[in-house]
Formats: sequence, C-alpha cells, structure tokens
Amino acid sequence: MTVFAARDFDDHEQVVFCSDRSNKLLAIIAIHNTNRGPSLGGCRMWPYATEQEAIDDALRLSRGMTYKSALAGLPYGGGKSVVIGNPRLDKTKELFESLGENVERLSGRYIIAEDVGTNVDDMETMLTKTRHVVGTRTGGSDNPSPFTALGVFVGIKAAVKHKMRVNNLDGIKIAVQGLGSVGYKLCELLHKEGAHLIVSDIDTELNEKAKKEFNAKISSLDEILAEECDVLAPCALGAIVNDDTIDNIKAKVIAGAANNQLAQNRHGLALAQRNILYTPDYVLNAGGLINVSYEQHGYNKAKAEAHVLTIYDTLLEIFQQADAEKLPTNVAADRIAENRFQKSAPKKNKIAV
Repeated sequence: MTVFAARDFDDHEQVVFCSDRSNKLLAIIAIHNTNRGPSLGGCRMWPYATEQEAIDDALRLSRGMTYKSALAGLPYGGGKSVVIGNPRLDKTKELFESLGENVERLSGRYIIAEDVGTNVDDMETMLTKTRHVVGTRTGGSDNPSPFTALGVFVGIKAAVKHKMRVNNLDGIKIAVQGLGSVGYKLCELLHKEGAHLIVSDIDTELNEKAKKEFNAKISSLDEILAEECDVLAPCALGAIVNDDTIDNIKAKVIAGAANNQLAQNRHGLALAQRNILYTPDYVLNAGGLINVSYEQHGYNKAKAEAHVLTIYDTLLEIFQQADAEKLPTNVAADRIAENRFQKSAPKKNKIAV
C-alpha cells in the first residue's frame, strides 16, 4: 500500500485514514490543496477491491476538486473522502456518525458533501457530529443535481456558440448518454430550448419516458457514442473517450456531466486534432459544487444559481485561450486553474497521517 509513491499523489497536503472497529468504518480523507480556502468535496462509498484502489480514488478525486473549485471561482480547495463498503449493504447510522466525528477532528480543513454511494440522509447523520458538512436538508440546499444540470446546460450553449457560431440550441442535435438525476434534468432543459435529443440509458423505462416527454430518439448503449450529432453529452460513466471509441465519435462537441471523460490526458489532444471541441468536464459539472458551497455563509438560492450561470463565461475564456495558444482545451483549463490556486498562497507542509 502506497501514498507518496502512488500514481495520483500530487503534493497532497494531508491524507487521513479513518477506522472504527465498532461500526466497521474504513475511510480515507484526502486533502489536496487549501491555498484558496478549506477543502470541499464529496464522500464516495464504494466496495473497492483493495485499499490501494480506495487510496488512488481519493487522491485522484481530491486533486480534481482543487481544479474544479479554482475554475468555479470558489474560495475553497480540493478534498475528497472515500468509504470502503457496499452502499446498499454496509450503510449504518453509526458508520456515518463515526465518519462525521473524523471530519470534525480536522477542524474545518475538510468540508464533506455527498457523492456516489452517499445521499442527503447520510449528510444529515454526519451533521449531528460535525458542522463541516454541506448538502443537507437542515439549513442546506438538499439535492444539488438540478444545479449540476443547469451548469451543463449553459456549458453546452457556450460550446455551441464557440464551435458553431449560434446563440441558441434550437434544432441542435444532442446525444445524451445516461438519464440519471442530472442527465434527465439536462434533457428537460435542452428540450425546452428546442434541441433534438438522442438518448441512451441502461434503464429502458427511462429511455421510453424520454421518448414520450421529449420526442427523443432512443439509441443503444453501444451506439450512442457514434451517433451523428452536433453535441455528445456523456452523463454516465467516465473514460468514455478512449483508444477504442475516439475514432467513432462523430459529434462536433463533447460536453456532458460525467467525471473524467478522457481516459488519458492525451485524448484531449486527439480530439483537438480531429476538430472536436472538448468541454472540460470538471468545469462543466461544477454546478452542484457551486450550489452547496453557498451553504457555508447562509444559503441563497438566487445567488447560487447566478454563480452557476458564470460557467458559460468561464468556458468561453478557456476556449479562447486554447485557440490563442493552440492548446487542447483540457490543457488550457488546467493551466488557468493552476494559475489560480498555485499563486493564492505558499505551499503548506505536506502531512500523511
């Protein structure tokens, strides 16, 4: 088991291992960078096959949150927590109470939120043990998915404006992969704007519902990435742009809610060489993070929503810099983010606990 030598270790400030034999808690909290402020990031519960997989996920995800917060213009750094366990079988109130106690011991250096495998109920449980939690019903903003969908929606509009020189989505053909809480809400927004939708989800009932409500064409799980369309919106699995799929993508723009859509950074260059505009996912899907961040100082839905809408301008800035410097958009986005969080303050001492 390694931390410092792990592939995804990137000068993380602190990595904390949490355990409680009484409730079988096994968790890792990774704090990547707090130059802009305390780290903020979700808690993922997953049945990792090995401890190293859990460590790697915490390191990778926490680093991504630093970049996401910086480009969202938030006064926060990047952190993430992972709980080793099956969320359908291993969840208990006592487990999340214990995790809340571990978060409290960090004295505000890490603010926890929901992620894959956790939900608002889990955040409510931790709220009884720590005030450093967002995404709750009690004084919070509840489910952040509509804000994530809104950010993706305005991001698609920015990408279409830059690539196709049009200011609306009327008649634009958009293929949406994944109809979960974010993907389906995104389809609602796109349909109202006049977009023509192609959808695909593992849940056939959701496919049929989208067909009925949005007059969407249904595509198969295997064919959705190769559909003839203006925009491909991945809203399910990560790493969908890879060596096996990239040559079959026919979209002019890739812009969706899924995390880590590029299997490797080099695929950003490959898309640019094929004249496909890639909209960096961690910029596009920041709406949920922006929303819950407003809970820290008295939640105001209107202000949170207005901030989410700035994703549009942030993306235009990234596209323009990428064009000016002849860079892939993912590289341009990373450079802007690094400029924001690396200059904010001197690097702090690195600690592994």
